[in-house]
Amino acid sequence: MGSFSIWHWLVVLLIVVLVFGTKKLKNIGGDLGGAVKGFKDGMKDGSTAASTAADASASPAAPAQVTAQSAADAARTVDVDAKTRG
Repeated sequence: MGSFSIWHWLVVLLIVVLVFGTKKLKNIGGDLGGAVKGFKDGMKDGSTAASTAADASASPAAPAQVTAQSAADAARTVDVDAKTRG
């Protein structure tokens, strides 16, 4: 009950080719290769995007403005259950 032999893997490969066909397997391989390439490019661009995001978040006025707007919205919110219970 050890690992599969080469003959087991060849039979599995033959069944996969018969089920999906070579054209679909080629398309899947191309899509997978494109995804890996996109991931690598994203990782390279990630270091420059992280420094840009750090520069953008360095401005303290933006979070304070969002907090003030949220507080104003919370003051205008009416809880219907609390109002009807009186």
